[in-house]
Amino acid sequence: VVALVREEAALRADVLGLDPYDALMEQYDPGNRAADITPVFAELKTFLRDFVPEAMAVQEERLAKSPLKPLSGSYAIEKQRELGLAMMAAVGFDLTHGSLSVSHHPFCGGVPSDVRITTRYKTSDFLSALMGVLHETGHALYEQNLPKAWAHWPLGKARGMAVHESQSLFVEKQIGRNPEFWRWALPVVERHLGETWSIDDILPHVHRVERGLIRVDADEVTYPLHVILRYELEQELVSGRLEAADLPEAWDAKMRDYLGLSTIDNPADGPMQDVHWPGAAFGYFPSYTLGAMMAAQQWAALTRDHPSADEDLATGNFAAINDWRREKIWSQGSRWSTPDLLERATSEKLNAAHFTDHLKKRYGA
Repeated sequence: VVALVREEAALRADVLGLDPYDALMEQYDPGNRAADITPVFAELKTFLRDFVPEAMAVQEERLAKSPLKPLSGSYAIEKQRELGLAMMAAVGFDLTHGSLSVSHHPFCGGVPSDVRITTRYKTSDFLSALMGVLHETGHALYEQNLPKAWAHWPLGKARGMAVHESQSLFVEKQIGRNPEFWRWALPVVERHLGETWSIDDILPHVHRVERGLIRVDADEVTYPLHVILRYELEQELVSGRLEAADLPEAWDAKMRDYLGLSTIDNPADGPMQDVHWPGAAFGYFPSYTLGAMMAAQQWAALTRDHPSADEDLATGNFAAINDWRREKIWSQGSRWSTPDLLERATSEKLNAAHFTDHLKKRYGA
């Protein structure tokens, strides 16, 4: 696979006049370049190496004062589904032009006039399915609000995967893990699940930070390190500086360095855990963390333009928030490159400070 990807990268690079890795990224995020992304990721990596231990220490200190209230472990799937549908409708999903189903891994698909999302359920943990619903609803809102006048033209399509991820993560992280959101959401949870929670009891679950081996299970503090590791390694694989046979050792070295964990005896939880590389999707991984950074930057710009956004969340009023996103992101389709779209929406280029400030405010001392 790596040999074929190198060949593909060379062919794309020749046609597009780009470096091989940039040519691969162009499939997923038109306009993004490694020369721009690498220094931003380097800044973020430096911050996270120090901040992850700090966030975990803060968490342990809080839990020492107030132990974690366990989830009851008896949440009927149908009740969770009704809760998910209520949340979808509240944040703006048009249920007359879409649906919620079940799958092994949550996803969003379909067309703007019929957007299908899925989640997976655990009877022992309602937050798992709910966060999946919120994430996929973010994708769906983008699709449902693309410019209808341009629907049959390339201009009317979603811009790229980083922008798409910014929309899903905006709903899941900026909204769905915001304490103010839970002031409104807890009574909704109580109505559907018959269980009463206080803000102080639910937030430690919503804001849990934990080092782990698996990217898709990571929290928003440690997740970027999983992506940066893959971003660095896949550039080395594409360039030929790293051979596939040496990947397990290279992966293990970075996991030890970034998260203090080892995968050397367990490649299934190391370089074999994702579908991307076996499927030749090199250049895709940066989209995840770029999306998280863009979501934080969009929230910062939105709250600058609309200072009462937190108060709106506390009352379940998503209209002004969605109006801003519709004007700045959704209605623009593919009119601009990813960097241009972000700059036009937020009045600045990609800036890691918004994401790090977001993490410090939510998880720091």
